[in-house]
Amino acid sequence: MTAVASTLDEPDNYRSGIGCALVAYLLWGTYAGFFALLAHVNALEVVAHRAFWSVPIAAAVMLVLGRTGDVLRVVRTPKLLGLMCLTTLLVTISWGVFVWAVAVGRALETSLAFYINPLLNVAVGYLVLREKMTGLQVVAIGLAVIGVGYQTWALGQLPWLSLVLGAAFSAYGFLRKTIDVGPVQGFFVESCILSLLGAAVVGWLGMQGPLAFGSDWSTTALLLACGPMTALPLMFFATAARRIRFSTLGLLQYIAPSMLFVTAVFVLREPFQQAQLVAFGFIWTALLVYSYSSLRQPAAT
Repeated sequence: MTAVASTLDEPDNYRSGIGCALVAYLLWGTYAGFFALLAHVNALEVVAHRAFWSVPIAAAVMLVLGRTGDVLRVVRTPKLLGLMCLTTLLVTISWGVFVWAVAVGRALETSLAFYINPLLNVAVGYLVLREKMTGLQVVAIGLAVIGVGYQTWALGQLPWLSLVLGAAFSAYGFLRKTIDVGPVQGFFVESCILSLLGAAVVGWLGMQGPLAFGSDWSTTALLLACGPMTALPLMFFATAARRIRFSTLGLLQYIAPSMLFVTAVFVLREPFQQAQLVAFGFIWTALLVYSYSSLRQPAAT
């Protein structure tokens, strides 16, 4: 434990870790604007291309790092392969819901999902992993519940999109934390499985009519860019997670939803109603309480 703490505290590791985290969150923060450019493309085709073009990037990184062993172990172990299929399903839900939400003008709800995600992680840790919650964390979760509850009452509908997206992210994070497979290797396996499904979906879409890929150079270029836009932030994030403290990483993660929020309201001009303002106010307050609680706790090593 001491050796790990020492490594985390080394200035070079810390600076490079902060840099990797910033790159990851800044890229994720541009997602609303990027996928809005693909709003004319069927969300299923976009998800398929995210998987297709992520495979060669993940494969190249694995080969450079010499970390291909986990892939063979997953293929040879039915239990591991089954768990990776489950994480792939969660990735598919997350990617599909996000791309669809941006395409139909609901990017603001995706930012809400990213904001409530850390609070859902705390709840999952308490309910599933039996981790202890501090009093401030209980207050934070309570404030978030009040925010979501008020929006549901005021607008007459549950913010299901935000909750589904946030729950999928939390479930994915929980499984990837507990499955003994490296981050790059796991992402490669998920991308390969999803590519097989994506090929079938693209084939079916092709029978229904012309595909977006190859229809014009700009759409084709954007679909090709889905690969690096998907793979790079995940890999930068995985690197950052190994080099800086979890509490630091947790505070930096609010960069992405804040950028999504600004993009949705001020760039995409999505309506921002009073009920949503109140709900976001409760959730922002909850995150301040949660962040303060995290800073008070001993640094995770």
